[in-house]
Amino acid sequence: MTDTERKAAARQFAADWQGRGDEKQETQSFWLALLRNVFGIAEPEKFIDFEVPVKLDHTSFIDGLIRQTRVLIEQKGKDIDLRKGAMQSDGSILSPFMQAWRYAGRLPHDQNPRWIVVCNFQTFEIHDMNRPNDEPEVVALADLEKEYHRLQFLVDTGDENIKKEMEISLQAGEIVGVLYDALLKQYKDPTDPETLKSLNALCVRLVFCLYAEDAGIFGGHGMFHHFLQGYAVKDVRKALIDLFKVLDTPPEQRDPYMDDELAAFPYVNGGLFSDENIIIPRLNEEIVDLILHRASEDFDWSSISPTIFGAVFESTLNPETRRSGGMHYTSIENIHKVIDPLFLDELKAEFAEIEAIPIEKTRAARLTAFQNKLASLTFLDIIMQILIQSRGKIKKCAFAV
Repeated sequence: MTDTERKAAARQFAADWQGRGDEKQETQSFWLALLRNVFGIAEPEKFIDFEVPVKLDHTSFIDGLIRQTRVLIEQKGKDIDLRKGAMQSDGSILSPFMQAWRYAGRLPHDQNPRWIVVCNFQTFEIHDMNRPNDEPEVVALADLEKEYHRLQFLVDTGDENIKKEMEISLQAGEIVGVLYDALLKQYKDPTDPETLKSLNALCVRLVFCLYAEDAGIFGGHGMFHHFLQGYAVKDVRKALIDLFKVLDTPPEQRDPYMDDELAAFPYVNGGLFSDENIIIPRLNEEIVDLILHRASEDFDWSSISPTIFGAVFESTLNPETRRSGGMHYTSIENIHKVIDPLFLDELKAEFAEIEAIPIEKTRAARLTAFQNKLASLTFLDIIMQILIQSRGKIKKCAFAV
């Protein structure tokens, strides 16, 4: 189908279903028509499964499951509020998304959904399970003609969204690499281990600030950029030192007379900015321009995949990797093949069960205990070099957890 044909089909589909939507009687015809007429699936009844049984403490049924593209669908009637909880047969109160998430946790590991779609015939709420705590993307039926492409993942068996994330994350790695090289030249002894330690810490801090201003962590979009832009090149080094100190200081311990621009930045716990002994070199015009323009104005850090970028970032800051000319990363799929069965599936299931507790006071107490449990968990980040002797050749396999 051409783009014009698909827009026309989406417009007709929206008109056909406007104001309609009986969960029990029309769910299957709704999704079959969407897949066939708008996305060109010739035999949608072979592409999507309906009423897939899952075993909780009773047998429940998934409204729709597209195994090829890893999509789980929770369908509600046209008058149902998708953000509101409802009583389940076991007495728990769950929102449609939490209901779907609970189902997902009971599927075999290789069938875990990448996407959960909650729909009431008039609105599609799209949850990317690579970012399960983010707000869902919302597509209104009335806007389908101009926004149908946002549902392309339903039929995209080529993992185009993951490819896009990889592409963006690799671009981010390239920016970090250029910044790393430019900063390294400013140190008096580029080979000193303390220099490399400081440079790595500085790069991590800068990337955090760039991500935070795009992802809303700092509050205002472009906040880090606007802060640095207000200083002459010769003063940017001092501005960064002051900013890092503020980011490491809780509001109640800050100088009450500091500049409003600095005071507007939030406290960042976790110790990222706590080491005052890192060496920050003088910054020249090239570096300041790189930070303000290529790294800030011209790139959206909120679009990167933390899963992929973590490995790219590690390669960028690893002198051995840089000397070998290689930049390697472990794909999202392979990472989840390791971490999901080790601990993530169990944690997700535990969280879903806590969310299903109908008594608010009990649920709140269990959530607090679960939060404390998460804070106490320790995970070892390992890169194992496995040497395999095969036909006289040594093969290296890098594996990241």
